[in-house]
Amino acid sequence: MSQVRAFLAIDLDDDLKPKIHKVIKQFKQTDANIKYVELNNLHLTLKFFGDIDTEGLSVLEEKIANAVSEFDQFKIKIKGCGAFPNNSHIKVIWIGIDEDLFIRQLHDKLDGEFSKLGFDKDRKFSTHLTIGRMKSAKNKNQVKSIIEELKDIEIGEMIVDKISLKKSTLTPSGPIYEDLKVFEL
Repeated sequence: MSQVRAFLAIDLDDDLKPKIHKVIKQFKQTDANIKYVELNNLHLTLKFFGDIDTEGLSVLEEKIANAVSEFDQFKIKIKGCGAFPNNSHIKVIWIGIDEDLFIRQLHDKLDGEFSKLGFDKDRKFSTHLTIGRMKSAKNKNQVKSIIEELKDIEIGEMIVDKISLKKSTLTPSGPIYEDLKVFEL
């Protein structure tokens, strides 16, 4: 039985990527040990499925299509910078989503549908764009001060008019994402 590593995501508008690139450049100046997300891979994850059987994709796609049919396109505001689990213990550096009510509603609807298929419900959903993962504590204080400096940064707004079921292929140089199916809102 063949499997695919899959997740459901909202892709970032191309016109917002230069602003996020500037943010990443600020972090790169610290020479901290951070693995950055490629600009063309930036996305907001709605659900990470992990490895799933390809035979089950059609059932999953049907659940997604039914759930998104209840939603119209909506606007989100991309704003702020922070870290998980927190600024003192940095594992993930993220750009935030402000005014995320519709994303949360969409996530909760989808998560409910996925739980009917046997997927665990997300314990804590956080709307964010991961821009980097800290691999060691090297220059952590510099990274922390940049996060503080950028905590209210305004990146811009975008219309969410589709979500994508994606395949993730892990390679030594980083993941390669490929759309399996795109669902219009």
